[in-house]
Amino acid sequence: MQARPASNTFEPDRETAFGKDNIQNKSTMYLHPEFEQLTRSEIEVLQLERLKKTVSRCMNTEFYRKRFAENNITPEDIRSLSDLYKIPFTTKQDLRESYPFKMSTVPLSQVVRLHSSSGTTGTPTVILHTQKDLDEWANAVARCLYMVGLRQGDIFQNSSGYGMFTGGLGFQYGAERLGMLTVPAAAGNTRRQIKFITDFGTTALHAIPSYAGRLYEVMEEMGIDPRRDTRLHTLIIGAEPHSEEQRRRIENMLGVKAYNSFGMSEMCGPGVAFECQEQNGLHIWEDYYIVEIVNPDTLEPVKEGEIGELVLTTINREAMPLLRYRTRDLTRILPGSCPCGRHHKRLDRMKGRSDDMIILKGVNIFPIQIETILMQFQELGNDYLITLTNEEANDLMTVEVELKEFSDDYHHLQALTKEIARQLKDEILVTPVVRLVSKGSLPKQEGKAIRVKDLRKTLI
Repeated sequence: MQARPASNTFEPDRETAFGKDNIQNKSTMYLHPEFEQLTRSEIEVLQLERLKKTVSRCMNTEFYRKRFAENNITPEDIRSLSDLYKIPFTTKQDLRESYPFKMSTVPLSQVVRLHSSSGTTGTPTVILHTQKDLDEWANAVARCLYMVGLRQGDIFQNSSGYGMFTGGLGFQYGAERLGMLTVPAAAGNTRRQIKFITDFGTTALHAIPSYAGRLYEVMEEMGIDPRRDTRLHTLIIGAEPHSEEQRRRIENMLGVKAYNSFGMSEMCGPGVAFECQEQNGLHIWEDYYIVEIVNPDTLEPVKEGEIGELVLTTINREAMPLLRYRTRDLTRILPGSCPCGRHHKRLDRMKGRSDDMIILKGVNIFPIQIETILMQFQELGNDYLITLTNEEANDLMTVEVELKEFSDDYHHLQALTKEIARQLKDEILVTPVVRLVSKGSLPKQEGKAIRVKDLRKTLI
């Protein structure tokens, strides 16, 4: 079976009506029917074909050549999808140790963009893209947006960050690929976001769940009723754990349908998996990825429907394919079929992480990053506590840290607090509340110190 590759350009259905009451029919619900309507057997045939090509491409890197040799396997040993399990896992640490370009399978002259994220050691991870990679990424995101009913004629506002973070540009190019008027509003500046929504007639918005709640609060303060005064009908949410109750509350507040999304920089960014209009799990695009769920301790596969760590293999990437990448995200494959007619596997929403990473406002944070900053200040003691709360639908991080010695110099303490907060923001990209407390104030443990207290009610 030879599936046709997705076109980099297409003509959207110009006759589709837009608005809050728009309901798609079966004939217009697939952007890439040649892929979205594949049967399970056809998906697996395509995956094997692309997996073999990907493995061969990976041999262009010293990393994978060495990894295969160490495990006494060759590309020719991958003859079926079950042979994937012969290949060892790839980890984020592998990416850090290969910084910046050691995992590229193409000459650097063919790479047109890179994205990067910081890590616990200070060494960032780098993801490389050819032009074809960017085109396919745009296609994948466009497919996701089309799947939830967005069309040419919609106005898409993106409140995600632009730059080395992948979210902003991923949604930007996907929305443009659909032919939507796209508003690169970026993150923050809530009153400006609302002005754009009302003035431009925004119909679709991308925002993290907690920020969607904040938008509604400020709208109330401004006397704006989103149902009456805006054209919003679709909200794309993701990047932070949230409950079904929170999703429904957001829908009721803003008068929208809110769809869950999943992506990560190592897999390009947004567009890896997305809900359809049924809102019953995220379809992962198996023409782009092979999905596994493993026990994070034993690394053995779990039964379908059981929660485990998500492992992904890219099978449609040129510059930097990854084999069996451990995402550290905990989820499960939902059993059964979806009424939408797509046979691509569905993931449950992410349950959290298999390591100690904190996800706050869509940003990945490790406690060690915070500790590294705190320990640079001589005025501070050794004990600190990170508390995560969700106040009025807005995630908040509070960092309490003990002073080494008592001080009643108010002005000095105020300046110290501001400087700590500034350096933390520079490191973790989120501004925490910093509280300096007297020595001995924080709870003491006999065993392992508890550094993080997560009190967010919206976490699953």
